[in-house]
Amino acid sequence: MNSMIGRLTKRAPLFGLFAAAMVLAAPSAHAVDSDAVRIRQGLNIAPVPLKLNGLDKNKVGLGSYLVTFAQCNDCHTTPTFAPGGDPFVGDRTIKVVKTAYFAGGVFFGGTLCSSNITPDKNGLPDGLTLANFISAMKTGHDFRAKQNVLLQTMPWPYFREMTQSDLGAIYEYLRAIPSNKTPKCP
Repeated sequence: MNSMIGRLTKRAPLFGLFAAAMVLAAPSAHAVDSDAVRIRQGLNIAPVPLKLNGLDKNKVGLGSYLVTFAQCNDCHTTPTFAPGGDPFVGDRTIKVVKTAYFAGGVFFGGTLCSSNITPDKNGLPDGLTLANFISAMKTGHDFRAKQNVLLQTMPWPYFREMTQSDLGAIYEYLRAIPSNKTPKCP
């Protein structure tokens, strides 16, 4: 192929520039596949049934992938794993308590307890609009809290570096999961 391009560029110098531009501008097959693969994987690993009506399935799948690998379950679900589905005790598969999934209630001490980030009666995760959610992830401030109070256990300093698109996908996934009631924190 390179020798063919070399022969053509000797005859038509503009073809050489065109060919080089096409090679540089073309996305690699790997880059094109990565989102599709992550979306498919996210849909396959979602531990709860998803409600996709009116939602972007691709965003939901990508959001599932992102929250799984960010380990959001660890802080927003108690207990974290269902009996027979805890990899830390040697179980081969991961299972969650579906009625506890992302319902919050994880106690961190003092007055700190994780939020229920499942959809409210209006279908909004933790009652947050997309703009509220992205703002909280980017600034560490929940608009419902006092002005200078920041989210203390939420790793928002890392989430704020995510793209708007990735945060939007996480939000879309949270809209697709079942609503659950928050367990009591001690």
